[in-house]
Amino acid sequence: MDGVHILVCIMSDYANDVLVTADWVEDNLDSFQSDDPDHRLVEVDVDTEAYDEAHAPGAIGFNWETQLQDQTTRDILSKADFEDLLGSHGISEDSTVVLYGDNSNWFAAYTYWQFKYYGHDDVRLLDGGREYWLDNDYTTTDEVPEFSAVEYEASGPRESIRAYRDDVENAIEKNLPLVDVRSPEEFSGEVLAPPGLQETAQRGGHVPGAKNISWAAVTNDDGRFKDFDELQELYADEDIDGDETTVAYCRIGERSSVAWFALHELLGYDDAVNYDGSWTEWGNLVGAPIEKGEADD
Repeated sequence: MDGVHILVCIMSDYANDVLVTADWVEDNLDSFQSDDPDHRLVEVDVDTEAYDEAHAPGAIGFNWETQLQDQTTRDILSKADFEDLLGSHGISEDSTVVLYGDNSNWFAAYTYWQFKYYGHDDVRLLDGGREYWLDNDYTTTDEVPEFSAVEYEASGPRESIRAYRDDVENAIEKNLPLVDVRSPEEFSGEVLAPPGLQETAQRGGHVPGAKNISWAAVTNDDGRFKDFDELQELYADEDIDGDETTVAYCRIGERSSVAWFALHELLGYDDAVNYDGSWTEWGNLVGAPIEKGEADD
């Protein structure tokens, strides 16, 4: 996979080589369509209707809602279920996996975070996601690939990248950075969810002390990530520099995964964590403190 490392070093000065370009994926579609498990391309969406219509050749389609969450515990997959899902689609722990999806990689970033949680080292995001691929007329197909099943052995879990309720309470107590990546209307408590999406909490507002830095602020208009200096400045303007544990959250953990990716993977802030319980958990907790109102200037 040396070609990817060379490519990414040329295209960015990020802390980690975790992005690939659409051009690189296009140039390597033969590898992604091969039954050899060395390379796998995966599209992740909240459903697979868009995938069924058109996707990059060789891309496996994962449904974030039904395949990447435990359907009884509202949690990420268990290690065993994660192993079964990946192995059944021809992905091994040694595969180079490139993830992409809609909404500037909302659900692909969440899946990337889950891959890292279970110790998969060689996983990357396609910069710009599904929209960038389609908008720039890269190759598509409606054919669903079939790959031979393999054994997948996960490591981890790596709890150092995940936040739980106790971690949020600790952040409030110690005045550690909390990044709420939702819209200003969600942050203030005016609405409980973006228009058209399910309201999953009883209360509106935000975690006390949180800064409202939108997930979209880390990407350009075409969905590709901003460069290192722009990202660093974005968070530095809110006194976030990676020196302290930084907790990112949203409504259900997918938008916050984009912010976590920018903080932890692109900027190299090793103590950045994703609170995947997010507002769905915190906004429903009895006794958990909240604040309402707009962000401070």
